[in-house]
Amino acid sequence: YVIPAGKKRHVNALRNALKDASEVLLATDPDREGESISWHLLEVLRPRVPARRIAFHEITEEAVREALADAHDIDQNLVRAQESRRILDRLFGYTLSPVLWKKVRTGLSAGRVQSVAVRLLVEREEARRAFRTATYWDAEALLSGDGRQFSATLVRVGDRRLATGKDFDQATGLLAGTGVRHLDEAAARALVDAVRANIPWRVTSIEERPYTERPAPPFTTSTLTQEASRKLGFPTARTMRIAQRLKDGVELADGQIEGLITYHRTDSTTLSEKALGEAARVIKSLFGADYYEGPRRYQTRVRNAQEAHEAIRPTDFRLAPQRLADVLDQDELRLYELIWKRTMASQMPDARLRKTTIEITATGPGGEPCIFTLSGKAIEFAGYRRAYVEGSDDPDQELEDQETVLPSIREGDVIGGPRSRIAIVTVEPKRHETVPPPRFTEASLIKKLEEEGIGRPSTYEPTIETILRRGYVFRQGKALVPSFTAFAVTKLLRDHFGDYVDIGFTARMEDSLDEISNGERDRTDFIREFYRGDGDRPGLEVEAALGEQQADYPVVDVGEDPETGQPLRVRIGRFGPFLQRGEGGSGNTVSLLEDLAPADLTIDRAAAMLKTKAAGPR
Repeated sequence: YVIPAGKKRHVNALRNALKDASEVLLATDPDREGESISWHLLEVLRPRVPARRIAFHEITEEAVREALADAHDIDQNLVRAQESRRILDRLFGYTLSPVLWKKVRTGLSAGRVQSVAVRLLVEREEARRAFRTATYWDAEALLSGDGRQFSATLVRVGDRRLATGKDFDQATGLLAGTGVRHLDEAAARALVDAVRANIPWRVTSIEERPYTERPAPPFTTSTLTQEASRKLGFPTARTMRIAQRLKDGVELADGQIEGLITYHRTDSTTLSEKALGEAARVIKSLFGADYYEGPRRYQTRVRNAQEAHEAIRPTDFRLAPQRLADVLDQDELRLYELIWKRTMASQMPDARLRKTTIEITATGPGGEPCIFTLSGKAIEFAGYRRAYVEGSDDPDQELEDQETVLPSIREGDVIGGPRSRIAIVTVEPKRHETVPPPRFTEASLIKKLEEEGIGRPSTYEPTIETILRRGYVFRQGKALVPSFTAFAVTKLLRDHFGDYVDIGFTARMEDSLDEISNGERDRTDFIREFYRGDGDRPGLEVEAALGEQQADYPVVDVGEDPETGQPLRVRIGRFGPFLQRGEGGSGNTVSLLEDLAPADLTIDRAAAMLKTKAAGPR
């Protein structure tokens, strides 16, 4: 290791500070990276006085005192794991990046985690490109009663339910579900005419079902970034910057500087016994005894989570968000409020709700019964909902989560008759289209990486920042859209270095690093097997050399030109992506904008772009 020239002044300042010191306390972050930094400090400073490692997950007086009482030596296993990860990443990047420079474009990089993240984005975009839209129809009745209006949806005709979006094959647009009825526009309009002509209708079934909802666990790094994206609109980097400030501490009204949240890079949902006790007291004080039934302990579902860490929580539950309104800026207050409410809710009872589903039968064409349904949800006991409700990436799910009150209806009631309490305002056919798989957002990509065991809390933010900076991805609203460069790189890596961008292989690498952290695996053997190979596989060194020889310059196939029959492809040039027809040449290439989403470049659009260029300026 060498000290960069620009950093030597910091090392000199530390050496000067050591001159009068009787002891060195190493209080770096409580994770692999923090352990490694402490080790490097000892290597550089070589103190002649005792040096001890202390670790705490929150910057409060009590936590620091406890850490001082538990001072210990540096954990060499954690240091070895961090160094192994760094060597692994260097070997991956230094070996495969030059292949990308030769075959795609200079300045690109491959990374052990970033290349898998890009692959996930590309494969989602490929699914969107392959998607074929399907159209289906149903009907909606607007009803009025008890001073309110509400909607009923046609769900069944005769003994068959109506087709919905989930019944269609995404790749063909054809009906895949069996035993369902697919209405086209003509059939839907004929059905609506019939049920309009056959008013009144009748309530034929009312089903009430009580159920409970459990609160979400306290935040991990992953779930905090997801929820901050959904509820606050914060990108990952912004969330982590604000969380860092909240962890580092602010000056409170009494002049004390105190950290407001625990360490924000964690994959654990555990709360300490002390935190559980404090949460109980605050919940009973703020919400009443009915809103506390005992401590709730959550099982962390992430592979190899570091349970010694805690979830992200307030350091002092008594500091409700409103008490910090004059201390924190707006962003800090909003994120702190999210963390405080989520932690409170995690220790409160289940919400008790009741769902009511009403079936209304009308007479359709040929006398067939047409079943409309409407649903309502009533909250009987708010439970944890008094404090917090988790967000959703699905707008339809958000609507379903809201309380909806239905009018007073009994089985056998007439709907729409002269003396009926419930009037039929309108009945209209309704057209629907299936939608392609959604693009990943930062939040959903982090969730996917975590589910697959790829990366760790400290790597999510830099991974996303890297793929944005390298031009593999651009933002479109909240969505992350892979570029054509990402497509070309993923094609090359997938075709010739498949193991190294395989989700399972990358997750097993993380498992091996965790084994090194726990002293269960030798790091030298691990790195040697990765690079030099073992009996089952040749290793990165040999595979990279073979792949470079065999790899063609990657292209992205668009389709066949409708006029000439020649292939339409996207290639990556020195100045970015360009569309090529056939072998190229005059009039057969056109540059593409970097922010053109690959799924949006259809055959018709590609042909039109070439035709426009051939026509020249007007």
